[in-house]
Amino acid sequence: MKKLLFTLCFIPVFMNAQQTVHQDPEIVNYVSQVNTDSLKGHINKLVGFGTRHTMSSVTDTKRGIGAARNWVMKKFREYGKNTNGRMEVFIQNQTIQPDGKRINKPTDLGNVVAILHGTDPADKRIFMMSGHLDSRVSDVMNGRDDAPGANDDGSGVAALIEAARILSQSKFRASIVFVAFSGEEQGLLGSKMLAGKAENENWELEALLNNDMISNSLSSETNLTNTHQLRIFSEGLPQYELDKKAQNIRNLGLENDGRSRQLARYIKETGERYIDNFQIKLIYRNDRFLRGGDHTPFVEKGFPAVRLTEFNENFNHQHQDIRKENGIQYGDLPEFMDFEYFKKNVQVNVSVLSNLAKSPSGPENVKIDVDRLTNFTALSWKQPKSGTVFGYYILMRETDASMWQKKFFTKETSIQLPYSKDNYFFAVQAVTASGNESLAVIPAVAR
Repeated sequence: MKKLLFTLCFIPVFMNAQQTVHQDPEIVNYVSQVNTDSLKGHINKLVGFGTRHTMSSVTDTKRGIGAARNWVMKKFREYGKNTNGRMEVFIQNQTIQPDGKRINKPTDLGNVVAILHGTDPADKRIFMMSGHLDSRVSDVMNGRDDAPGANDDGSGVAALIEAARILSQSKFRASIVFVAFSGEEQGLLGSKMLAGKAENENWELEALLNNDMISNSLSSETNLTNTHQLRIFSEGLPQYELDKKAQNIRNLGLENDGRSRQLARYIKETGERYIDNFQIKLIYRNDRFLRGGDHTPFVEKGFPAVRLTEFNENFNHQHQDIRKENGIQYGDLPEFMDFEYFKKNVQVNVSVLSNLAKSPSGPENVKIDVDRLTNFTALSWKQPKSGTVFGYYILMRETDASMWQKKFFTKETSIQLPYSKDNYFFAVQAVTASGNESLAVIPAVAR
């Protein structure tokens, strides 16, 4: 009888500890500003440079990657006027020597970078959005012929420019970096260069959303159309120092809880909160089968980074010379883009970046108590280093679930739940009064 009475008394407390998640009106406003006409204009401008091959001209004012990156920099500087000097825009340059692989002459490699500095100098967190500026045709070394690169990856760069336009109006505590990489098709050269800078300068880079091909909805060969799903590729096991971390991962069963995988879950939950009738699909791979992208150099250095990509790929319009064969038009041309689908994918980025940049940093010193054998789970943590905290969410999911299934809200810095840590995974988020959650923090063991 005592056990039954305890259970009945506990249920109301448990139910009241849960809180409905609402949309933040500020983020709703930003998301609503994503404009298909703007995206079309950016794509047409990028295609108009003829080729954006990494080894194309950097001095021609109308054709080649040099003209393209100068235009992107101009757009960033234009939007920087909205920020009262908080947007820093520059080209990160390096001369690449021939490597016997995909660079056959000295090449001026340049990433276009815009840093929207946060309003709180004490908040060092950085959230990054990226796409790659360079394009190619069938021969990866062909820097002469037209390589429009409308979707691959004009879509990623146009998304950057549109997100920068909208979010330049903001006054977030944390910083957002927008970067158009060069050299992706030649071996992720630009992303390797910036990942090295981030590592050497100890950037507190908490998330990279790499957008590579986000505007095509029709698959080649199968002719399937998908306008309601976006893929996110994320690694589960951290490549960085895996040899040192493997034993602890194995002991705690955290093979599916690397920081990049947590970021992917965050993107799915946040994006689906703000974009109607849309699903973000978690793909349990760092990238497509035996392929790579610009997030990978960051993953290799221990930064949380994921790839956002359309659900269907059309290989008739990817890495192809412009030509017509057997009635089929080949080439990465704007007419094969689905701009309404593209708009939704840009909205995902805007909602996630703004939610992250408005959030507090994650709670510190999150611990799970293992002092005694019990069917309850006790968690404790300390206040985040930055941001204004309204309270905390304790996240819970069954061990075979891909997403967090329950959220418990508290204003305290500890909680005890009637769920066994044998059967569930837990994490803790800090949250603002407007519902902006930090990234989830997995508890360490309290000894």
